[in-house]
This record gives sequence, structure tokens and C-alpha cells, in this order.
Amino acid sequence: MYYLMLPQIILGKYQVSRLIVGANPISGFSHQSPQVDKEMIDYHTTDNIKKLLKECEENGINTFQARGDRHIVRVLNEYWNEGGKIQWIAQNASELSDLKTNVEQIKNAGAIAIYNHGTQVDNLWNKEEKGINQVKENLKIMRDSGLVVGLGSHRPLVIQYACDQQWDVDFFMTSWYNLAKGEKHVQATQGFKEEVFDDNDSQVMINQIQSTSKPCLVFKILGAGRKTSSPQDLESAFRYTFDSIKPSDAVIVGMYQKNFNQVQENADLVKRILSG
Repeated sequence: MYYLMLPQIILGKYQVSRLIVGANPISGFSHQSPQVDKEMIDYHTTDNIKKLLKECEENGINTFQARGDRHIVRVLNEYWNEGGKIQWIAQNASELSDLKTNVEQIKNAGAIAIYNHGTQVDNLWNKEEKGINQVKENLKIMRDSGLVVGLGSHRPLVIQYACDQQWDVDFFMTSWYNLAKGEKHVQATQGFKEEVFDDNDSQVMINQIQSTSKPCLVFKILGAGRKTSSPQDLESAFRYTFDSIKPSDAVIVGMYQKNFNQVQENADLVKRILSG
């Protein structure tokens, strides 16, 4: 039972909290450094992942966004068998060559929705017509599964194109930062190629989000931790996001519980912002 519910949106036939927990930390995708990637993987044992999901439910977050790979499927199966109720929005595991089989596995595992991985979409977009046709075929395979279907991208232009062409999708996964621009620089201290998080990107994506009537699930609103240096920065990032998107949209935030309770902090903050 969710006893501290967050405001919700409608996704297909499902009610989804406007704050969704993301799985990048679970899968070791810090978007910061290889060292942080490893730290996240080490921390996220099955027990710690289940504790994270339970904490989310207790704070009104009723939906989990995660890859549709065997690791996530097994952990969710165990969590649900133990009484957990959290809903799952699945990203296709783009490293797998057989999309149809992956979609069937995701559906059979209990997902409520599936979307075409944004990085895969952006890479296919670079192949022009051939790639665009492949994305359309991917979406058709997902639609044939009966799941709620989404399209992910870091590129506002992709979202615009899908809207203009009236693609058969129920929602969009939209990144606050366009990490598909291909701009890289090397950190002198680590020798790590860091993705460029350009604050100017958000306004371009906001324009696309506002131009579609379909729900958008907005991710990377905290710049993979770059907007969390103080409580004021954190609140400012959340307020800016919710002030900029539609009431029918939600945000996805990865939450890393190792050092403190980010779930409770984020949920309390979002409740306060949305109640205002």
C-alpha cells in the first residue's frame, strides 16, 4: 500500500507517480567516471536493490524505469514474489540482437510499458532513412506485444520528427541534456572522457515537450548528479523541471542510497513542489 502517494499521471491504463526511480545507478551507469560506475555496481546487491524499491514505494514512488535484461528481471521477480508492487517501465536491452525475443521476455516478466532505448534510437538516427525505418520497425514489434509503447531520445529533433510523422507511440522518453551531440573532453585528473552536460540543451527539449500532447518522461534532470552540490541546487533543478513540463509529464531520477536516503529526500521535495 502506498501511504505517502505522489501526484500521478496516466500512462496507457496505468497510474504512474510523477517521480519515477531510474536504474542507471543499479546498472553502474554513473555518467561520471569508471570508479563511480564500479562503486555503484558493488553497492547494488539484490538485497540493496530490493531495499531501494521498498523505500520508493513507502515514499509514494510507484514506478521503476530499468533495462529489460536478465539481471533486472530476476531481481524484480524476487521483489514481487516477496510482496512488492512497484510498476516497471522497461528499456529494451539494446545489446541483444533479437529485439522480438527481448520484448516477449519483458512482457512475460511483468512490465507495464516498454520503450526503444534512447541511445540506440540516436545511433540509428545517424544512419538517416535506413536507421529511421529500423526505429519504426522496432516500435511496431513493441506495439504488437500489447504493452504501452514509448520512444526514447537525447535529441529534440527526433521527438519533433516522431510527432510530425505521427508515429504510433504512447509516450516519449526525453533527456534534459543532449548527450548525442558527440562532444567530448578529457578530464586531466582521471583521463576519463566525460559527456558534456550543456545547460542550454534543456530549453530546446522543453519546447519539444510542450509541443506534444503525449506524456513525456524526462530524464537526466539532475545532470547525472551535477545539479546536487547543495540542497538549494537540488530544489532549483526539480522546480525548474516541473515548472517547464506539462502536468501530464513525469521525471525519472536515479537514486543512490549508499550514503544517505536520496529516495526520501527527492520524494519529499517533489511533494512540496507539486503541492505548492
